Amino acid sequence: MLSRRLFTLSSSAALFAQRPNQRGPGRKIDEYDPANIKISHRMPIKGLSDDDLLFLQQLGLRHARIEFGSDASYDFMKATQTRLRRYGMEIFSAVDYNYRELDVQLGRGRRDELIEKYCRFLTDCGRLNIPVANYDWHPANTYTTATIPSPRGYKAREFSEPDFRAKVEKPAFDREYSADDIWATYTYFMKAVLPVAEKAGVKLALHPDDPPLAKMNGVAKLFVHADGYARAEKIAAGSPAWGLTFCIGTWMEGGSRMGKDVFEMIADYGRRNKIFDVHFRNVSSPLPRFVETFPDDGYVDMYQVLKALRQVKFNGSIVPDHVPEFAGDTGMRRAGVAYCIASMRGLLRRANEEVG
Repeated sequence: MLSRRLFTLSSSAALFAQRPNQRGPGRKIDEYDPANIKISHRMPIKGLSDDDLLFLQQLGLRHARIEFGSDASYDFMKATQTRLRRYGMEIFSAVDYNYRELDVQLGRGRRDELIEKYCRFLTDCGRLNIPVANYDWHPANTYTTATIPSPRGYKAREFSEPDFRAKVEKPAFDREYSADDIWATYTYFMKAVLPVAEKAGVKLALHPDDPPLAKMNGVAKLFVHADGYARAEKIAAGSPAWGLTFCIGTWMEGGSRMGKDVFEMIADYGRRNKIFDVHFRNVSSPLPRFVETFPDDGYVDMYQVLKALRQVKFNGSIVPDHVPEFAGDTGMRRAGVAYCIASMRGLLRRANEEVG
C-alpha cells in the first residue's frame, strides 16, 4: 500500500511539473515578469500599519499605490519606499493632493503656490523612481447617494442620479463654473506640471469623473466622455508624461453616454501606451443608477477586460477600487481586498495563458 501511494504521489508530481510545457509554443508570461500587468493596491499612508503590509505581502503583492496626502517630504517618501521594500513591495504610483485643492481646480488665490508644491512632489517621485502620479479633476463632486446591501448581501456604494438631483444636489459655491471655466484651470495646471513631469520621468495619470455626469453642484465636469480625454490629450501636445488612470468602473457607470465603451478605449489608448494605471472595478448597471460590485458580480465580464489589456501589451498596474464590505470586515477590509486580489490574479493568469 505504501509503495502504491508513493508511486501515485510521484506520478502526480511528475504530471504537475509537465503542465507548463503543455500550454502551447509561446513563452509563458509569469505574473511578476516586468512585461506583465502589475497587481497593486491603493494605500493611504496615514494609518498604514506593519500588520497591514504583512497582510498584503501574504497576498503576494509586489506593487503599491501610495496616497501621501499634501505634505509629504522627500525624506518621508523615501522612508516609505524603504519600509515597503521590507515587505517585498515597490511604489508603482503615488498621489499628492495639492492638485485637488479648490484654489488649483477653480483658479483662485493660492493656485501657484500649491502647484509649486505639487511640482516638488513630481520631482521627488522622479528621484525615487516612482513612475506614475495619479490625479483627477472634479471639484464639487458627489460620489455617493447611499451605501446599501447588494443582492449578495455585501455593503457597497450606490449612486442614483434621480436621488442626487432631488435630495443631494446644491450649489457648491457662490457662482456656477462652466466647462470653459474648468478647462481653463485644467489647462493652466497641465502647462505648469507637464514639463516638470517630463524632466522627472514621471507619468501623469488622469482619472475620469466619477460618477460621469456633465455637471454636479453647479460645477461642470470634463472627463465624462471620450471627447474629454481627446481634448486633454491635445492640451498635452504629445507629451509622453500624459495618459490615463483608466477606471473601468467609472467608464461602465456611464455606459453608452461615454462615446466609446471600455474595450474601444483600451484599443485606442492602450495600443498607444497611454494607459498608465487601471482601477479594476465592476458595477451593477449604467446610470441613472448603479451599485459598485466585486469583479465577478457586475454587468461586464472582467476577464474580457483583462484579456483586452493584455492584447495591447499593457504592463502598468491594476488595483482593486472602492472595495465593497463583507460581513464583519472593517478597517482595511481585508476579506474584500483578498477576494479582489485573488479574483484579479486568477483572471490575469488565464489571460496570460490565452494571450501570451
